[in-house]
Amino acid sequence: MNRGERFSVNWAFKTLLFIVFMFCTTIAQAEILAFVNYETKPEQSVRKEGIAVIDVDPESKNFNKIIMEIPLPSDLVSHHIYFNRERTKAYITALGKSILHVMDMRRFPYKMNAIEMNDCNVLEDIVFSDDNMTWYLTCMGSNNVIIGDAVTDGIIKVVSGSARYAYIRHPHGISVHTGIDRLLVTSTVRPSDMGEHGETVTVIEASTGKVISTHKVSNKESPSGATPVEVMFFKPADPPIAYITNMFEGSLWMAIWNPATKGFSFKQVDDFAFRGQGVALEMDHNPKGDRLYVTTAKPGHLNIYDISDPMNPKFLKAIPTAQGAHHMAISPDERYIFVQNNLLNLPELNDGSITVIDLETGVALKSVDVLKKQGLNPNCIVLLP
Repeated sequence: MNRGERFSVNWAFKTLLFIVFMFCTTIAQAEILAFVNYETKPEQSVRKEGIAVIDVDPESKNFNKIIMEIPLPSDLVSHHIYFNRERTKAYITALGKSILHVMDMRRFPYKMNAIEMNDCNVLEDIVFSDDNMTWYLTCMGSNNVIIGDAVTDGIIKVVSGSARYAYIRHPHGISVHTGIDRLLVTSTVRPSDMGEHGETVTVIEASTGKVISTHKVSNKESPSGATPVEVMFFKPADPPIAYITNMFEGSLWMAIWNPATKGFSFKQVDDFAFRGQGVALEMDHNPKGDRLYVTTAKPGHLNIYDISDPMNPKFLKAIPTAQGAHHMAISPDERYIFVQNNLLNLPELNDGSITVIDLETGVALKSVDVLKKQGLNPNCIVLLP
């Protein structure tokens, strides 16, 4: 090959690389891709489960389209998807089998590793330590909290709710604050029949798994039926605080850390029932830390709070979504929130869509209904890193 031919080939190769780069950049800018795990609706005769990659960007030409699918066992009843802090691994919890699936996000095609969790029935929430070395998993069906190694994904310790000093009943929500070495865990509901409604939050020493104390989070007489479901530390706050949603009472509570006593006090900060809402579920806040978002499933709303003063959340607005408003994901530019509308396939709480909300205008823009049209219900939504 002479010099001219080599120049021609090199020029063509560089041109091709430039075209591929520009194409990929354009695609990346035009899509917001979400992991959405799904299952068939109860009326479907053939059961199916999987994870769909869906374009949820309302301005994309591929909006409301499934880009790819990852099959899951049909009897898994996959529930939540969580990324570790580095977003290099995805964890999929399951209600139907004692198996935790871990997906390596650095490899494509995505490959999942199934980890047997013999001491964990009805796998619910996972949180990660600040150093990304440890994870904590709630087991609502076996009254345990599992402490795991986030590098090897081996089990370090089982914190049992059956111990004489412990009070961990049907644990669901969990949040960790490494700075004060504390876990907060909600006692929610018996998963087999949605009975035995809890009303407490348990405090655990994160480093040892020692159960420290248990606190009622309802002003009603016991049994209140409050059913605390999610808890979330708001890390920017000093002293530390955590927000708590009471599912069936329909209220928002707060745990406040006292550095002197190394304990928490609890108080109610809002009542969703006052605004005609019920079944309070998920929470999230924006990266800036001045907005709190809370979903209520019945009839389906996204509630927005000003938390510039974290101790005193100020209610701003409730945006209608659809029945079963549950998990949510915030776009990287904080322009949109995507609300998944389905709670456990329950009647009148399983619309099956995903509502796209424009946070600049405060209105619901569009609905992602590609799964709903196929007789499928989304169980969780997270945005791809």
